[in-house]
This record gives sequence, C-alpha cells and structure tokens, in this order.
Amino acid sequence: MTMLEGMTSIDLGSSPMQETTGDMMAADELMETPEERYERLLQRAQVEDLNEVSGIGCLYQSGVDRLGRPVIVFCGKWFPAQNVDLEKALLYLIKLLDPIVKGDYVIAYFHTLTSTNNYPSLHWLREVYSVLPYKYKKNLKAFYIVHPTFWTKMMTWWFTTFMAPAIKAKVHSLPGVEHLYSAITKDQLEIPAYITEYDMATNGLHYFNPVPTAS
Repeated sequence: MTMLEGMTSIDLGSSPMQETTGDMMAADELMETPEERYERLLQRAQVEDLNEVSGIGCLYQSGVDRLGRPVIVFCGKWFPAQNVDLEKALLYLIKLLDPIVKGDYVIAYFHTLTSTNNYPSLHWLREVYSVLPYKYKKNLKAFYIVHPTFWTKMMTWWFTTFMAPAIKAKVHSLPGVEHLYSAITKDQLEIPAYITEYDMATNGLHYFNPVPTAS
C-alpha cells in the first residue's frame, strides 16, 4: 500500500491498525537500498498485469544490430505520457529490458511526430534513471535519437550533462532513418509506417549511403 492509498483509506474511515500498517510499509520502502528497490519492482513486473502498457506498442525489441546486439525500439509518438500509469510503464520497461541488459544492447528512439502529450516529466525520467541498476548504463552501447528536434537536443544535453553523464558519449542524434543502417541493417529494424513515411517526405529517397560501423 502506498502513502497515497493510506491517505485515501483514512478519509474513508479506516481503522488505526490499517493506518499503522500502511505507515510501516511506506517506511520500509523509504529504507530500501537501490538494489532492494529494483528487486521489488522486478518481482512486481513479473507478476502484475501490464497489458495496459504493452498493448500501446511504443517499446519493443526489434532484431539485432550489425554486432549482434539486441535493438530496443521506442516510438515517442505512441507513448501517452499524460494518460498512462507511469508506474506501470516503469514496470513494463523493467520486465522487457531486465533479461536483455545482462549483455550489450542498443536503443533506437524515434522522436518522429511527437508532441508535448508524449513528453514525460523530468522528475519521472530522473526517477527511472535512479531506479535502474548499473548494468543498464554499462551495457548500453548506443542510444540513437532519430528525427531530433531542438527540444530533444536541449533535453539530451541537459540530461546527459547533469543527470546521466555516464551515457553522454553513447548518445547519437540522427536526422533520418537511413543513418541507422550503418549500425543496424534494414531487415533488423521493424518500425511503424508513419516513421518511414515521414522520413521519405522530409529527407527523400536514398539520401544516405550507409557505411557499416562498430559504434
């Protein structure tokens, strides 16, 4: 039971024993080590119903890059930051990534056609980064931001400078999808049609000749 739930119970006339139990559980959570907190969240992620988030389809694994590392795709436009349960979003992130981040992996974030409704708060981003253990940062080998805007560039600079300097050198802003093909072959990258349609309308056809890299 969270502190908020405890407050709601008091408003409805809960017993002193219920209030005490809620306070004790909240106090236990505050006393957790980062490792204990992550393990608790991981256990929840494995048993709770997260269809509300997984059904959105904004976060998934799509093949591997040229070095055989799993590729995690995040479609910003499909993330309803203002209308989704962010706690469940975090649990789904953990459920999907925990078995993957035991080894090297990369993330491709598509900022294509996003709006302010898709932007989570800095507070939540900080919370997520603080919850995820070291293996997430260490084994992340590249974070690609496709179709960046001035907002994403400013946010990326601020976030990697003040909150996550460990991943600063791993972040790459790319103006188009075809730039990804240097690191990820086309057949390994499954993305929604709206992204490729926007890319062709903005950049044209065959605007970049990829040279395989080991980044």
